Amino acid sequence: MLEKVISVDLIEALENGSVQVRTKTAIMEDGKQISGTFHRHVIAPGDDYSAEDARVKAICKATHTAAVVTAYKAAQAAATP
Repeated sequence: MLEKVISVDLIEALENGSVQVRTKTAIMEDGKQISGTFHRHVIAPGDDYSAEDARVKAICKATHTAAVVTAYKAAQAAATP
């Protein structure tokens, strides 16, 4: 029996407040992985993370404080010519 299993397998909080999320998609046959791929995305301070995994939401809530969001937006504005 084939089964597709999608899971968040890595969450990293960066110094600037961004949260990197790696999602693993595994194709399982009789309980053994026969194929797998990864997808990564970044949630910047101030981004909407309401559709994320519960663990990702918890980390974003703790990391994306008002001060972090303000500092991130200021740094982005300063970097834009």
